[in-house]
Amino acid sequence: MIELQGLTKTYGDKRAVDGITANIRPGVVTGFLGPNGAGKSTTMRLIVGLDRPASGTALVNGHSYVSSRAPLAEVGALLDAKAVDGGRSARNHLLALGATVGIGARRVDDVLASVGLSEVANKAAKSFSLGMGQRLGIAAALLADPAVLLLDEPVNGLDVDGVQWIRDLLNQLAGEGRTVLLSSHLMSEMQLVADHLLVIGQGRILADTSIQDFIEEASSGGAVIVVSPDAGTLAPLLAGDGVSLTTREPGRFEVRGQTAPAIGDIAAGHGLRIHELTPVTASLESAYLELTRDSVEFAATVPHQTDETDKAA
Repeated sequence: MIELQGLTKTYGDKRAVDGITANIRPGVVTGFLGPNGAGKSTTMRLIVGLDRPASGTALVNGHSYVSSRAPLAEVGALLDAKAVDGGRSARNHLLALGATVGIGARRVDDVLASVGLSEVANKAAKSFSLGMGQRLGIAAALLADPAVLLLDEPVNGLDVDGVQWIRDLLNQLAGEGRTVLLSSHLMSEMQLVADHLLVIGQGRILADTSIQDFIEEASSGGAVIVVSPDAGTLAPLLAGDGVSLTTREPGRFEVRGQTAPAIGDIAAGHGLRIHELTPVTASLESAYLELTRDSVEFAATVPHQTDETDKAA
């Protein structure tokens, strides 16, 4: 269990983390989402004591991580896979880490095997590809068999097999009752593996809910696609306060503000035909973008395309 209570961190005049309060529970994968600069990395650094909070607390299993006598056994963290002495081999890197908590060569070799690095265990870390570096970082996080794991962008650089391996690993870890906090910008992956979501923007909590409820709530105000040979008659019957209709093509239109069952009942009540009635379900990505659109620190715009008319002008 990770407990955050009024957690705040400032850098000069900027509040990177602004009074975050949340409980990250064991037995589920909690996805940690937010735009760049939202405070995700700072929050994770506060949890493991790499930064000190201006106020508030971050507790791991009831106490501060920095007070742990064997921190690697308390929390396994992948925050920066590049934070490795490039001259050391993968095996020596893990042996050095293990020595701080009494872990020997047998466990190191087991972990290297579990992440698929046995064949390159004696190669220097600086020779590793991005994906191999990620695997080594995950091996370090798993080394002391911790009950709590913090993983920042763990699939970065992994191939398709590696991504599938990470999915299975996260599900296994959560199924064993561990606390798993996963930060990623890959919405498709997050939707596949996360059970719960913690979304932050500008250092504040925007959502703390199950992934299913998050998507369903975003879908509740969504659109319904209607295809009907009687569209010209049906559309005016659906109009009303809070209802908008957009014609896509003859016989096909989009309705907002009416549910699919209500549209079907209106059509049936007037003897009108419907060939398609499809609610547009939100994805995690669309729900996230809608929630965080006002929290993006560096918003980009699509550049204007210059055509021949512009050139002539």
